Parts: sequence; C-alpha cells; structure tokens
Amino acid sequence: MLETIIMALLPIVVTLLLGLLAGWRHDFSQDQASVLNRMVMLYALPMLLFAGILGTPLEEVLKNAQVFLWIAIGMAGGFVLVFLISRFVFRSDVKLAALRGLAIAGPAVPFVGTPVLGMLFPVEADLAIAAGSILMNLVQVPLALVFLVGGSDSGSSGQKKNPAAIVFGSIANAVKQPVVWAPVLAFVLLLAGLDMPKVLKGSFLLLGQATGGVALFAVGAVLFAQKVSVSLPVIVNVICKNILLPGLILLVMIWLAVPGAERGLVAVTLAIPTASIAVIFAVEYKSGEQEMASTLFWSTILSVITMGGFIWLT
Repeated sequence: MLETIIMALLPIVVTLLLGLLAGWRHDFSQDQASVLNRMVMLYALPMLLFAGILGTPLEEVLKNAQVFLWIAIGMAGGFVLVFLISRFVFRSDVKLAALRGLAIAGPAVPFVGTPVLGMLFPVEADLAIAAGSILMNLVQVPLALVFLVGGSDSGSSGQKKNPAAIVFGSIANAVKQPVVWAPVLAFVLLLAGLDMPKVLKGSFLLLGQATGGVALFAVGAVLFAQKVSVSLPVIVNVICKNILLPGLILLVMIWLAVPGAERGLVAVTLAIPTASIAVIFAVEYKSGEQEMASTLFWSTILSVITMGGFIWLT
C-alpha cells in the first residue's frame, strides 16, 4: 500500500518542485506558465480524454455511471453548500462566497487527476477526469459567474447584468471549449458503436500524455509567484477542500454501500487540490485575491498528505 501511494504521489511532488524551481530561477513567469496551461486545456487534455473514453469498452463506461453522479454531488452540491454557509453563516459578500465555493468544491482534476488517477485507476481515470472537467465548466463556473458578475457594477450605469444571460452566456462559451465537447463527442461515438482505431490512438496520446507533467510544472511556476499567507479563512478552506468534503462524500457512499472501487475513485477525485480558476476569478473580479492564492498554494502542497490518506483509506 505504501508503495502504491508513493508511486501515485511522488511524481506530483517532483514536478511541482521543478515548477517552483523554474519560478525561483525566473525561467518561467506566471504569464508563461499560463501559456502552458492554455496548451493543456485546448489540446493535450482534450486529446487524452477523447482517446481514453473512446478506447474504453462501453460496458465499463455504463458500469461507472454512478461515479459521475457522486462526483456531481460532490462538486455541484458542495459548491451550493459552501456558498450558502459562507454567505449566511459567516456573512461573506456574494463574490467571496462564490469564490470559496469554487475553491472548496472545485478540484483541479485536469491537472492533478491525470498522473494520480491514471496510476491508481487506469481504466476509469479518464471518465472521472472528464466528469470533473465537464461539471466545472458547465455547472460551477456559470453559477460562480452569476454572483461574481452580479455582485459587480457593469459599465458606467452601474446596472446589474441579467443572471439568466450570465448563465447562458457562460454555458455557451463552455460548450465551445475542447475540454468539454471532446469527451462528450467521444461518448456519443462510443454509444454509436465506434471505437478508437489503434493506428490513431498513438497520435492522440503523444501530446495527451504530456497533460499531467506540463500542467503540474505550470502550477508550480504559478504558485511561486503568488503572495501566500496563512489566515483562519485559508486554514478553513484547505481543511474543507482536502479533508471534509471528500470525507463527507466517502462516508455517505459507505453508508449507502457503494462498491469499494467507485468509493475510492470518487473520494480521491474530490480530494484533489483546488483548481486555479478560483484564483483567476479572484484577480479578475477583485475579491479575495490573497485568500484564494493562499488556498491554492496550501491545498496543493498539503494534498500530498491528504490524498495519500484517502488512497490509504480506500
């Protein structure tokens, strides 16, 4: 078991440290790291997901349909729960509450999921990564934008944008992203009885397999550039993200007697650290920048310990 945990998590540590070293040496700036992330999201990850899903037997995909359901409960339900608690219990403003929802319920599945889930769950990993990517782009981001844009003045008139227009505009933009339509297209082709030709699979995977390493390296470079602090909100965010949310979903699945393999896949997926979208939105909408950057940093660094714990438990 210890060997499995080390094999799954050591590549994250080494690649993150290389990214941090690159930032410290000024070999890569935050803007240059963003270019690497753009390559991953537009090309490498969509190609990996397309080849992975289309190359998976249909029976295996249908058998793991409940994995999508539980990840959806964790990400969509978690976002709503965190937003309500932050807004009405801790009296945060709507923008900060939405950012905390993203930070706690939005795992960086495209970046960290590829090396970790791919090693632990070689068959089901692409399904979980696709589920996380689709849910973030089609559910979490539109919901967050309703409160982030609605909580800001738009234009000189100071009028608020229509929430429906924000949601539909965000969804329309999301479905154009390759990381969303590529896995959906692969699933449709799989339902139609098609398969990934072996002669083409290598062409897709040559760049696709670079997803995890390039993404983690870029995250390391970005983390070096952030102004990191330790505060009570940051500590609460990290504990909720890395331990409480995946732990709660795991307990519910155990109570409902969900099979062990599905429990492990969902729990480890939700235990993946915070996605960078929370920091991007914080900077863009000028709310909680340092809190989101610090949450991303500590969630990522400590995830080696917390994810290792969930791997051991499941």
